[in-house]
Amino acid sequence: MLPTCWLTSSASAASPMSMMIWPQWLAKDKKIRLWYNRAMENQQQHKKIIVIYTSMRRGNSERLGDAFSKGAEAAGHDVEKIYLRDQTIQYCTGCEACEHTGRCVINDDAEKIVRKMVWADVVALALPVYFGNIPGQLKTLFDRMNAVFRQPYRFRKVVVLATADQNRPEMFDGVWQSVESWLLAFPKAALAEKIGVGGVNRRGEIEGHAALRQAEDLGRRL
Repeated sequence: MLPTCWLTSSASAASPMSMMIWPQWLAKDKKIRLWYNRAMENQQQHKKIIVIYTSMRRGNSERLGDAFSKGAEAAGHDVEKIYLRDQTIQYCTGCEACEHTGRCVINDDAEKIVRKMVWADVVALALPVYFGNIPGQLKTLFDRMNAVFRQPYRFRKVVVLATADQNRPEMFDGVWQSVESWLLAFPKAALAEKIGVGGVNRRGEIEGHAALRQAEDLGRRL
């Protein structure tokens, strides 16, 4: 039997490819090693991105989210869009049963959304600012994540794409604070990028705004 050796990649240690066993003579082959290294780089660069659209209308925040998604898809990432207006998400009742079972007792769409979020690489939140804060439907989703905050999770980056009717920077302070407060339950993740666009209220008012290109560029360089 030919001797074997491990080829591992510290950047992708959890990957099945990073645990492949190769014959020693094959591992020394420069072409094989080049192919392997490129495969590892591609795997590291390819990300699973969940974009949560929180608006109840097809408005400016959704357009901003679409620009981000376009850039991410152009960069080769796997993008999945979830529209909260199409989901049934009930309020957390505070029963705390999930702290013992790891699952919420409420049978609705929150469970599947939460699982997708925690096993993504990047979670992007496209949201309108309501009274200087995140919309209630997103807060409800955050509350329903109580079932998983003691469990393993994969996501490390959170991106917030927010729009507001008033063109004042302080309108977004409550948004950033709310997201960072939620992330206290997930200390390995961080609010990595944020875009706040003020002065857009009526549907379509964001068209032609420089923030659309900014969001697309952000999606490309993740």
